[in-house]
Amino acid sequence: LILSNAVRVALVGLVRSLANERGAFGITVNNVMPGYTRTKRMEELFSDPAALESVTREIPLGRLCEPEEFAAIVAFIASRKASFVTGASIPVDGGWIRATL
Repeated sequence: LILSNAVRVALVGLVRSLANERGAFGITVNNVMPGYTRTKRMEELFSDPAALESVTREIPLGRLCEPEEFAAIVAFIASRKASFVTGASIPVDGGWIRATL
């Protein structure tokens, strides 16, 4: 699901607001924003090399995210190592969001 810029901005604001409200209770609130990730569904959607190339051309790193790369960010943000991270929105998209804004 590709979200519009307005929805992305709203989610970023919601995360910041919730982090601000819940921080006093020791609750962290963060947002991981996935880009195109190599999944079975993406493999089906982009089975045509031309279709895949049209998408990866728009990603500054020039490729899809691997599931392990996305999982590593989620694991970090859910771990104690990120206990002082709150209100963050982390794009895991190879630079795609910044390239399209």
